[in-house]
Amino acid sequence: MSRHYLSIDIGGTNMKSALIDRSGNILSKTRTKTPKELSSFLAAIHEIVAEHQHDIRGIAFSTPGKVDTHTGKISFGGALPFLNGVSLKDELAEAFDLPVSIINDGKAAALAELWLGNLQGVDHGAAITLGTGLGGGIILDGRLIEGAHFQAGELSFMLNASRNADSEKVDGLTVQQLYGFSGSAVAMIRQAAEQLALADLSDGETVFDAINQRDARVWPLFTAYCREIACVILNVQSVIDLSCYVIGGGISAQDIVIEEIRRQYSQIQESLPLLKQTLTTPAIRACKFQNDANILGALYQFFLLLES
Repeated sequence: MSRHYLSIDIGGTNMKSALIDRSGNILSKTRTKTPKELSSFLAAIHEIVAEHQHDIRGIAFSTPGKVDTHTGKISFGGALPFLNGVSLKDELAEAFDLPVSIINDGKAAALAELWLGNLQGVDHGAAITLGTGLGGGIILDGRLIEGAHFQAGELSFMLNASRNADSEKVDGLTVQQLYGFSGSAVAMIRQAAEQLALADLSDGETVFDAINQRDARVWPLFTAYCREIACVILNVQSVIDLSCYVIGGGISAQDIVIEEIRRQYSQIQESLPLLKQTLTTPAIRACKFQNDANILGALYQFFLLLES
């Protein structure tokens, strides 16, 4: 029987699928647009699996939303709300005689780093992915923590109650006071592009050209963003005392992102000496994997759950 596995990363815009061997070598990879309604989505998944079903030992999924890794049931679905209540495990079991595992995308990124990346050998660490919101996965005693309700590492929902926001309030607070908004890399890029008067508000390359030149139109926006991420790290650190944080997401490929997060973390410590005296400073570095993190981490979850 083949020693290969199919790993599928379901994103809000694209679905990436890869044929991977037991050592984590990616043998082939494809990408397609993610359908926006359930029946088309399931048809696309069935087509991908059918293409490889005779060459694989199992299927691993990474998906947005809260995921019960035992039942395979997805709740909420994040950017794909039609996934709410869907169990891909049950769905595929009816059509294919193959084992299936499913995990949240942020947790998949952490597992990829734990397995083959910059959290290898780290007993207490975390991965933070900077994208539309803040994804994450927490490693304690060398194992991914899922939590009592499979919600551990959902950093987007951390509350910054002191943050000002102009939007309509709900019970005295606004959703903009969640770190998923203030820590959104997508939003930061858009705001910077507006300051630069760019026609394409998603043009991250041009935005970072300006940031790397310390352009006064965007530099304060960027440093404020990095301070938000440093605050998130500090808040997590005060609760679970980790030794290393790895930062992922597309913008983490820019060296200046990690450098500035470290600088902001240090500035916070210097401004509050009690923090510096009490909390040991963790390592903050970039993730090893970028675009392939979720497909690799999803497969590692398959191994942990079904082949350990």
